[in-house]
Amino acid sequence: MPVEFLGIGATNDGTETHARSGPAFDKDFTLALARAHEESGWDRVLTAYSSGSPDPAQAAAYIADHTERLQLLLAHRPNVSAPTFAAKTVATLDQISDGRLTLHVITGGNDHEQQREGDTLPKDRRYDRTREAIQILKLAWTSREPFDYHGEHYDIADFVLDVEPAQKPRPRISFGGSSQAAYRVGAEEADIYALWGEPLAGTAEQIATITALARAAGRPAPTFQVAFRPILGRTEEEAWEKAYATVARIRERTAGGTTPLTRRHSLTAPENAGSQRLLAAAGSGERHDRALWTVTAAATGGAGNSTALVGTPETVAAALLDYYDLGVRILSARGYDLLEDAREFGREVIPLVRAEVARRDAAAA
Repeated sequence: MPVEFLGIGATNDGTETHARSGPAFDKDFTLALARAHEESGWDRVLTAYSSGSPDPAQAAAYIADHTERLQLLLAHRPNVSAPTFAAKTVATLDQISDGRLTLHVITGGNDHEQQREGDTLPKDRRYDRTREAIQILKLAWTSREPFDYHGEHYDIADFVLDVEPAQKPRPRISFGGSSQAAYRVGAEEADIYALWGEPLAGTAEQIATITALARAAGRPAPTFQVAFRPILGRTEEEAWEKAYATVARIRERTAGGTTPLTRRHSLTAPENAGSQRLLAAAGSGERHDRALWTVTAAATGGAGNSTALVGTPETVAAALLDYYDLGVRILSARGYDLLEDAREFGREVIPLVRAEVARRDAAAA
């Protein structure tokens, strides 16, 4: 079965290891990074969301207008707009990009970050709202006649979109989360389920849980995605030297773990279950399986995509194939030097994984 690669459509060059060198929305860097992904064999990039960051929808439109094949994963929080408004934003962007758009719906795992935009719903109720928002999005993209929707969070009457998505029947919906509430919503509504890079056993456990919930809801399991931070070297020794240097820079920026890297995420006691799971994995050991390294996650408080795969391109490719063997079909990767790491990973790792998947498919056929 095919494998896809997701990178980051960042709007500036800042990462955990260094502050950005220019504005939050750096047009030249945004375009250079997107084109580096397109030219290096990646399938799509994510335009991410936070309360104070550049608008990911406009960033996605800019990237779409300056690339030819690169697909886009647009992050969206249901609390920031009515789902009818989000539906037409996505449908319009899907037309602009000639059908290259997927929507990544973020429920939000940090109360304080949500409150920055006026969202005071408790976390479990946010998942209920997300479910309703996704249902309305699907109706809006596929209904050619006006429809009503009456839920706890949204009450809509006589709505129909004039603009249709380019994709038929609709764009795919991606979703993530590691709580029981998240598993239920994603299993029942999402086309893609995004997980962070845990040890193989934990990833297999999550896949089994979500698959069982999807089957109980009478639908196939979503496509699974897992995210990592690749740290590559020409030799294993070089890769590990680079890994420890990377963590040293992170610790320098966090003043030894006392200063958060962003306003979104605390270095200690994160609220969201996904970060708690990453810190638990880090607490059980620094190295797991073939190449998974959790020290980068511990140094950032389990912030988002933060566990690393360390080694030569061959080692990292083999580690990614271990997750493919679990049923993962979308592999997400983001380096600490966004531009150069995107090129290196595309040049050195993606061809190895694609070749092995093609070999297996041919053997199975």
